[in-house]
Amino acid sequence: MGYARNTVEKTKQYAKKFVRYAEGAERYSLGLTKFQELAKEAKAVYKIDKVALVNGDIFERYLETFREC
Repeated sequence: MGYARNTVEKTKQYAKKFVRYAEGAERYSLGLTKFQELAKEAKAVYKIDKVALVNGDIFERYLETFREC
């Protein structure tokens, strides 16, 4: 049984530790502006030259604080 190429690419995408804003917004099903806002609140943004990267581990820990039991 083989795997479709797009399935493999999706898996690789979700395995990334750092993502750009557009990728993160798609990954977490949020709007771009809301994702940027939350990433900044979480202090998960790394700016390198003119590129902003979001650390997925820190962002996910921050999201867990909104969890309702």
